[in-house]
Amino acid sequence: MVENRTVRVLFDEHAIAGRIATLAQEVATRDLRDLLVIAVLKGSFIFAADLVRALHRENLDPQVEFMHLSSYLRGTVSSGQVAILKDIDSPVAGRDVLILDDILESGRTLAFAKDLLAARGARRVMIGVMLEKPGKRAVQVDADFVGFTCPDLFVVGYGMDVAHSFRQLPFIGVVEGA
Repeated sequence: MVENRTVRVLFDEHAIAGRIATLAQEVATRDLRDLLVIAVLKGSFIFAADLVRALHRENLDPQVEFMHLSSYLRGTVSSGQVAILKDIDSPVAGRDVLILDDILESGRTLAFAKDLLAARGARRVMIGVMLEKPGKRAVQVDADFVGFTCPDLFVVGYGMDVAHSFRQLPFIGVVEGA
């Protein structure tokens, strides 16, 4: 029970930790040049922190930046418009960039970010997501690294929220009850 509501676990801490280690190994197999990891705020902050530490264990030393993009504003459905609320400070020209986000759903936010960073001269722009909902795509964009394929449910935990609640949960789940 959290905040008088039950959260049903979809992916527990152990499954998440194992998948993060595997994702770091997958990233480490790429021919990387001057890697810049960009965490898309707010939902990806826990995923990004765990993955960056796992990348360190794979002998990678990425620079880390944060970008705050939003297509949801205060709702639970994408508005269709992406806004840059906070941009990165580092140059991307000639670098490999790994964008990390919590969930790939409509694809609008990640397509926007990928196009923006490519236009700024990134050598390569890759996408890593904790969750992917393949049936929800509004624009064509694919993730290079996917933690889990997720059913079409509104999920919380592991950085993801509903009305700024449940981000702190160490697992990914679905809120049940009122």
